[in-house]
Amino acid sequence: MKLIELFPNEAIGAAPAKVCKSSRPNSSLPASWLASCKSQGLRGRSGDKSHKIGKKRTTVGGKKIKGKKYGGPLPDYS
Repeated sequence: MKLIELFPNEAIGAAPAKVCKSSRPNSSLPASWLASCKSQGLRGRSGDKSHKIGKKRTTVGGKKIKGKKYGGPLPDYS
């Protein structure tokens, strides 16, 4: 089964907010949608990675922190 069959009206790209807020597990979402949900601040981040937010270094694992693209403090390293 393909994503287009599951979400016929949705384009592949930025994840829709209703999918990010749903109770679907992270493992069932496409990787690009999961990354988009995390960047929008709608799902918690995973891992022990720390980032410099302002002047302080913070571990972001388990926290819902928005990325720079969506108006948050977390820098974009791409």
